Amino acid sequence: MSEKHIDELSGVDTTGHEWDGIRELNNPLPRWWVWTFYATILWALAYTIAYPAWPMLSSATKGVLGYSSRVEIKNELAAAQAAKGEYAAAIASKPIDEILADEKLRLFATSAGAAAFKVNCVQCHGSGASGSAGYPNLNDDDWLWGGKPEDILTTISHGIRFTADDATRFSEMPAFADALDKEQIAAAAAFVVSLSGTPSNPALVEPGKTVFADNCASCHGEDAKGMRDLGAPNLTDAIWLRGKDEAAIAAQIATPRHGIMPAWAGRLGETTVKELTVYVHSLGGGE
Repeated sequence: MSEKHIDELSGVDTTGHEWDGIRELNNPLPRWWVWTFYATILWALAYTIAYPAWPMLSSATKGVLGYSSRVEIKNELAAAQAAKGEYAAAIASKPIDEILADEKLRLFATSAGAAAFKVNCVQCHGSGASGSAGYPNLNDDDWLWGGKPEDILTTISHGIRFTADDATRFSEMPAFADALDKEQIAAAAAFVVSLSGTPSNPALVEPGKTVFADNCASCHGEDAKGMRDLGAPNLTDAIWLRGKDEAAIAAQIATPRHGIMPAWAGRLGETTVKELTVYVHSLGGGE
């Protein structure tokens, strides 16, 4: 047995390990650290006995306290569902104006409507509701059928040109290729462009104005600002559903394309439709 070696500088005995002339001092860990370490071991053992911990072939140890994170989550979800049901019942029983007047109901409906929008509406209107060619932007102030909450509710409930719903919004622009020649259509397109911009051939504006007055004013109005009762768009605000260049406008005059929006009341129910209405109205384009 080797003789114990005491370090000359510190006076502490060494472990007998030496590397390149450097000896390892035999300094024990502080007692508080050792007891803390032992306590963590005891705590770990107690925890694995009290709570589910050790994995087995087809399950895990249950723990003597009977705790289950799945049960806890299930209970929390049930509580959340109960709270949600209370708000949903209130939304179902109240008209849209009362929902908007109640701050708590409005906030709940806005949040629920945003979730419903992401599931059912983003495919056409986009995740930010900004739309695309042929699909309206719901963030602006341009509304074919009106942007008041009641108007939005009717549109979502019954859709646009959705023939399976008798109360659907319905309007169709006639195909003027059957009534007007190419020159007249080009002139009408030039006039429409002139309402918010500069046409490629300004000389066509005046004859186009006559064509518009004879064929288009009955729906779009003499001032071309549209008629919401007919779903006829405002042609003076430079907001276009099918494209803003003269070729796109001429094509829409000649052979118009008509979109279809489903009626959502039968699919989603009255409560969800109201929530969608509140959300869409909150986007900033409502009236």
